[in-house]
Amino acid sequence: MTWSGWIFDILLVGTLIWLAVRALADVRLFKSVVLFIAFGLLVALAWTRLAAPDIALAEAAIGAGITGALLLDAAGHMRGRAEPYPTSPDAKRSAGGDADA
Repeated sequence: MTWSGWIFDILLVGTLIWLAVRALADVRLFKSVVLFIAFGLLVALAWTRLAAPDIALAEAAIGAGITGALLLDAAGHMRGRAEPYPTSPDAKRSAGGDADA
């Protein structure tokens, strides 16, 4: 492997670690999902560098593609809510939920 290959791999690993930390630490849901999708695409690139194109394709399709789309859809459904779910029994009753459930 040449020096340029080593430098590219080191930059790839550093970027993956940075994206993972940022995706987990950010409080904004949409930004975290976008960072997760970017992380999945770079993981697919890492699998390609490891000469595993079948795993890279699966990671790109499932990890970044399908999971990213589902997370974006879920984030869209959560937009406008004050809380993700009621935390007190009174809030549950006022939201139309079943008090005995």
